[in-house]
Amino acid sequence: MLFTDLSSERVVNALSKAGFKIIKQGKHIGMSDGFHRIIIPRHKRINPYTLKAIIKDAG
Repeated sequence: MLFTDLSSERVVNALSKAGFKIIKQGKHIGMSDGFHRIIIPRHKRINPYTLKAIIKDAG
């Protein structure tokens, strides 16, 4: 299943609910749960393949 119109805000909200916390903000948003570190680009629409990689990195 591909997600086509998720914004960076929605991805950050979903990961926050999963236990990740924002550690750095700028052009990209860095999040961590203590074990995994992920980088989310600030875009209105995140490419589905980029989103898949973010989910994979999050565990």
